Amino acid sequence: MQRRTVGIFVFDDVEVLDFAGPYEVFSRTRLVPGLESRRSNEHAPFDVFTVAREREPVKATGGLRVIPDHSIASAPPIDILVIPGGFGTRRLLEDSGAVSWIKSAAETASTTTSVCTGALLLAKAGLLRGRQATTHWGALDLLSALDQTIRVERDRVYVDDVIVTSAGVAAGIEMAFYVVEKLCGAAVADETARYIEYPRRSG
Repeated sequence: MQRRTVGIFVFDDVEVLDFAGPYEVFSRTRLVPGLESRRSNEHAPFDVFTVAREREPVKATGGLRVIPDHSIASAPPIDILVIPGGFGTRRLLEDSGAVSWIKSAAETASTTTSVCTGALLLAKAGLLRGRQATTHWGALDLLSALDQTIRVERDRVYVDDVIVTSAGVAAGIEMAFYVVEKLCGAAVADETARYIEYPRRSG
């Protein structure tokens, strides 16, 4: 079985659940149900890793320190790109190197996603032009201001318009399950939700 790679971008002041929620969903998904299948990666359809601007520890919201698996210069090819949000996205909007990497990674990924204000970075990279998208409720107007061609959805948990964007924080978990279901089927997504004891809801 060839696993899909899931690259999750992390940065200073990234919202913890924005990246940890999808990480948990993708990393605990198994094609064979049950507790025993989680004891190894034999039946794991995803290889999940974190990527940062540099391979130095980043400080997430609340002070959590995260050691990235890769820098943007050394990251392996990414099949599923996850761009989380957090207050750190505002600085990254002015970081041309990070925005360029996001654009490049999205162009080669088979699936590009965002959580919360990660959508702002996708918009800055021009990836949401003419598409439907959503973000955290507190940044909906900013998303629209960054690119007025974006059809901003204000009452959706996640939106799939080629690129999958999701609303704030915990919505990233719903988004990740949506992607799992799309790629692996509803039974796999539902069994994974049961394993982590997470009550899924409709998007």
